[in-house]
Amino acid sequence: MAVKKIDHVGIAVSSIDEVLPYYRDVLGLKFLGEEVITEQKVRVAFLGIGESRIELLEPTSDDSPISKFLEKRGGGIHHIAILVDDIDRALEAHRSEGRRLIDEKPRAGAHGMRIAFVHPKAASGVLLELCERKTE
Repeated sequence: MAVKKIDHVGIAVSSIDEVLPYYRDVLGLKFLGEEVITEQKVRVAFLGIGESRIELLEPTSDDSPISKFLEKRGGGIHHIAILVDDIDRALEAHRSEGRRLIDEKPRAGAHGMRIAFVHPKAASGVLLELCERKTE
């Protein structure tokens, strides 16, 4: 499994509209856009920081995983996403090591990425998102 870089850090927020001005205007991060990922019941906004990004995650329904995270822990870092060359091979490497996965198969993520989550128990308490850019 070839890891390229940290793609983004996901931050759970109750309202993107309330926190976006801090990241964009106070910190001066470049706003890269937003989208709603219906399948994951989340609205996301991306901000550029060097070669990586910050992803603000706002729930779009009460049964969203982000809603549950906010209820349990409050706002803050939700996950770290690492960019891999081949997500299928990365998942197989985790399985062959007996590491616990949340997603056995890749699913659609923001910006047309293929993503899969590794359970925090497999990564020293950190929720990891593996992501692969689709090639066209």
